[in-house]
Amino acid sequence: MASRTEPSGCSGRGGGGAPGILPLPLLLLLLAAAALIPRGGGQNLVTEDVTVVEGEVATISCRVKNSDDSVIQLLNPNRQTIYFKDFRPLKDSRFQLVNFSNSELRVSLTNVSISDEGRYFCQLYTDPPQEIYTTMTVLVPPRNLMIDIQKDIATEGEEIELNCTAMASRPATTIRWFKGNKELLGKSEVEQWSDMFTVTSQLLLTVGREDDGVPVICLVDHPAVKDLQTQRYLEVMYKPQVRVLQNYPLQGLTREGEPLELTCTAFGKPQPTEVKWLRVDDEMPQHVVVSGSNLLINNLNKTDNGTYRCEASNAVGKSSADYMLFVYDTTATTEPAVHDSRAGDEGSIRAVDHAVIGGVVAVVVFAMLCLLIILGRYFARHKGTYFTHEAKGADDAADADTAIINAEGGQNNSEEKKEYFI
Repeated sequence: MASRTEPSGCSGRGGGGAPGILPLPLLLLLLAAAALIPRGGGQNLVTEDVTVVEGEVATISCRVKNSDDSVIQLLNPNRQTIYFKDFRPLKDSRFQLVNFSNSELRVSLTNVSISDEGRYFCQLYTDPPQEIYTTMTVLVPPRNLMIDIQKDIATEGEEIELNCTAMASRPATTIRWFKGNKELLGKSEVEQWSDMFTVTSQLLLTVGREDDGVPVICLVDHPAVKDLQTQRYLEVMYKPQVRVLQNYPLQGLTREGEPLELTCTAFGKPQPTEVKWLRVDDEMPQHVVVSGSNLLINNLNKTDNGTYRCEASNAVGKSSADYMLFVYDTTATTEPAVHDSRAGDEGSIRAVDHAVIGGVVAVVVFAMLCLLIILGRYFARHKGTYFTHEAKGADDAADADTAIINAEGGQNNSEEKKEYFI
């Protein structure tokens, strides 16, 4: 029977220190660890991620540190070779060679579209080959930015709705609202269609007369675009603002026998269609001349005293302003009353008579003096005097013992300490 000879060093049984065969799991582990050790003279591939706006140019760079003239190639997300060294196997002419050397392969891609997004692979033909990838992200700016307003013409105090829509962006855009220079808060909704996003922001705004002609701005925040905005100008209708101006006398008192001329100014949107004068709680004197917005009294007298009102109206509403007239004697030298007219629903005007204020102040001062006098008399009546009567007879005693006896007896007969009040 033939015998089988095992080669030296391959026996599973050890003797004499000969190594045996390694277990299979340990062998696989060593092989995997060896595969992770970079070779090729310490060369390293370097690249960066790329972010590009749709329609623009992207540049992909594969660089080698410590190059030893190994071959570099670039592959697309489908792992098709775009460039092998300086040769382009791919027939997509949008890829163009920018730079090729032993340490870099740089390629540009024009007219980038969303379909170009993904991972691009840089490969270095070393032993074993090295590979890294760069991610291309394609941004799509919003299109057709527009503001839709619920009512083109609003009335003061009314709440209106505005909607701003930014269509087909990637990623979703952020919408901000401004009224003039003041930022307002809107409510946004996002809709996704495939890889694109449409954002609509709603703004509820209560308008006043001060908002007429003010722009409302819809501004977009998006990484693919800067300063993209659209705006609409508010048109607000409001009732008239009314004021009464005293043309004559410009200063001084309104005295008997002198003229008085008033002018009513009214401004609103739309412009007031009617301006009229009336006398509050009384009939207009017959000698008063009213001509449009002007009121003239040629010869003032005491019967003209009262409140004169100017009213103006338009399609939105009616407003008024009052003028309070007080006619002084021809000899009056007191400071004139202040005639102040202000516009409003009732437009109430108050005249302040300085003489009346002075009288009120005098009465208050007199009352305080009287109060001080009464308080003085009250405290004076309750002021007291304290009297004491010490022991009598001690001064006439011959010696100390006699003085003590006389003092004790005197105290029995003397009056107690008393207080007398005046």
